[in-house]
Amino acid sequence: MPQARYEEVHCKTALTRVQGMAFGWSLNPYRGCTHGCHYCFARSTHFYYDLDADEEFSSIIFVKKNIAEVLRLELSSPRWRRQRVVIGTATDPYQPIEGKYRLTRAVLAACLDFRTPVSIITKSSLVVRDIDLLTELALRLGCTVNFSITTLDRALWRQLEPGTAPPLQRLRSLQKLAAAGVHAGVLLAPIIPGLTATKENLEEVARAAAAHNACFLAANVLNLGVGVKEHFLGFLRDEYPWLLGTYGQLFPGRYAPRIYTEPIYDYVNLLQQRYTLNQRELSHSPKPNPKQLSLGLF
Repeated sequence: MPQARYEEVHCKTALTRVQGMAFGWSLNPYRGCTHGCHYCFARSTHFYYDLDADEEFSSIIFVKKNIAEVLRLELSSPRWRRQRVVIGTATDPYQPIEGKYRLTRAVLAACLDFRTPVSIITKSSLVVRDIDLLTELALRLGCTVNFSITTLDRALWRQLEPGTAPPLQRLRSLQKLAAAGVHAGVLLAPIIPGLTATKENLEEVARAAAAHNACFLAANVLNLGVGVKEHFLGFLRDEYPWLLGTYGQLFPGRYAPRIYTEPIYDYVNLLQQRYTLNQRELSHSPKPNPKQLSLGLF
């Protein structure tokens, strides 16, 4: 991976209103991510800066240096209803540069001061640094930390997520947070057809989540939006060219059809019961083309 370049920017707003999701507000202290996950749905966000969804997404990182100050102004508004804010929907808030800028920590402190519950999505063990704030948020307001884990296979992990912390390291971080009273669990996301969408892989992650005292297990199957699809298919062309034909059938659009995804979600539900992980509503894809698919991936 190329060496990252960081550009400090000043944001006008911190909170983003979200439509059509289970949550109403999101926040991202950075834009772009050095984790370089090849499947990352947020790659297309670099288009807004006239940058590409390939190497530039993981090597040109925008740092919203004033985000905590802007957030405090927004949370102090009498119109703010203290709704849950999800941190890390388009970039990992604990990617390595957070160790220097500490923007995510400042954001958490603002949410605590203004009585705003939070959820965090991360692949990083750096989140444990903020266990003091996370514990207080959990006790007083509500705090969920979602650790994204796709596989425990080290070779596959290094291919798919070259800049991330090892999966077992994330699980150990989860265990520390859960022991401190933080609602921490595993997002088995994305589940990647042909690579991680096997019963063996899904059960291995679920078993490890339970062994590390995860509070929940949730899942979602890969989706390939504009820019992301081109990048991911390029990755497959280099590493798994025999999957290209399958992906052409499975992803004529952004989402795989329900006829493929529903058996996967059903199996995840079974794993939740088997390992006594709580049930969560899983987001399903749009209605499929009724044509039967038989791709032998699951």
